[in-house]
Amino acid sequence: MNLQEYIKKVQNKEIDIIEYTKKVLEECKKINKEYHYFNTISEDLALTQAKALSKNPKGKLAGVFISVKDSICVKDIESTAGSKILRGYKPIFHATAVEKAINEGAIIIGKTAQDEFGFGGFAVNVGLDFQIPLNPFDKKRATGGSSGGAGGITQKASFPHIALGECTGGSIESPASFCSVFGLVPSYGRVSRYGLIDYGNSFDKLGPLGKSSDDCALMLEVIAGFDPKDATSLNKKTESYTNYLKKEVKGFKIGIIKEAFGEGIDPQVKETVLNAIKKLEKKGCTIKEVSLPLTMKYGIPTYYILATAEASTNLAKYCGMRYGTTEELKGNFDEYFTKVRSKNFGKEAKRRIMLGTFTRMSGFRDAYYIKAAKVRTLIIEEYKNALKDVDVLISPTMPLLPPEFSELKNLTPLQNYMLDIMTVGPNLAGLPHASIPVGFTKDLPVGMMVISNYLEEGKLIQIGKEFNN
Repeated sequence: MNLQEYIKKVQNKEIDIIEYTKKVLEECKKINKEYHYFNTISEDLALTQAKALSKNPKGKLAGVFISVKDSICVKDIESTAGSKILRGYKPIFHATAVEKAINEGAIIIGKTAQDEFGFGGFAVNVGLDFQIPLNPFDKKRATGGSSGGAGGITQKASFPHIALGECTGGSIESPASFCSVFGLVPSYGRVSRYGLIDYGNSFDKLGPLGKSSDDCALMLEVIAGFDPKDATSLNKKTESYTNYLKKEVKGFKIGIIKEAFGEGIDPQVKETVLNAIKKLEKKGCTIKEVSLPLTMKYGIPTYYILATAEASTNLAKYCGMRYGTTEELKGNFDEYFTKVRSKNFGKEAKRRIMLGTFTRMSGFRDAYYIKAAKVRTLIIEEYKNALKDVDVLISPTMPLLPPEFSELKNLTPLQNYMLDIMTVGPNLAGLPHASIPVGFTKDLPVGMMVISNYLEEGKLIQIGKEFNN
């Protein structure tokens, strides 16, 4: 039974949604005990929503179970962005995307595990006292991050489910690749950021992770659109994304990013993605090689200068005064703030705060931050030029198979950052992109990343459909 068939059964009251919700919650608890995909399971909220739905089973997402990344606010449910400093914070409002999903009949089952404030590509930089999510195919390996819990539960759930994730520099694509699910990152501004506990304001994007391209299309159709509460929200007409599932890819022009298949890429990842491209070629797509030298050379340093600068600004408000963890006020305010932040931020959060603060300091701003902002503009232009001649660009999502935790421990912070080489480019440019599962090698999943032009999410959905199971 696919998602649409299930929704129709719920709407026709052929499923006892209250009893089914109880079974789903039990399954979530069982999975969580083994894999640590949830920071919070919202049992009372889910049952309340199921009872309301049983009386009035309407909506595009009627009865669909939605998990929400912990950095996205859900009213009265602890929302910590995976950080100890926000323990106890229960928002008094829903994020706009969450509210839209609920209004269409979705049932919120919990808040998923993540890297603290989104600071990581493997979901191992979880906050103090939080558990690391484990890969659904091998518990010794990472789920990918920062939306690691979202990717994991999407793969393991046996029930109709879509995850609401968030992406700054690869946080939907990476877990989608490592957990063999579909992850769609819309154009910057396409989905409201209102209610998101932000990492980098000029990067952050909310998007779905699902078992199929169909699931992602349906969720995007619900959550996309202008929101007056978000100054970065695009006042553009949205589309019926599910209509793209009926369209063929024949005639598509595909650009293979030359540098993405060079040195540093696992040969088996490369081979699996190239085989997927051959499948598209057989479907009537034409293939050409495209070069993005500037993006591939300067994407990582540009991203990490700009993103950490924005992060250090955003995290300044977490000082033990308004919400989250507090301490007894002793000494002056500087001493108090230092004590709270030192005790409750994790190692990676502290590192990024210091990096970002440094690049914004007087005397260094011109040399780092301003220069990075200029390079970002050049990267945007490079993508625009590349997409003039093709419909989409393709690369591997990640340059390697899901790594073991023991391997990650041996990497320096810089080596960790370099593994985002594929994903930072489209995020710098604000372009829509998706990670599509295209196969396995050594019993581990491989994802293919597809990038389209601004507001052309439909093309991603069309290509993703060709790889639905």
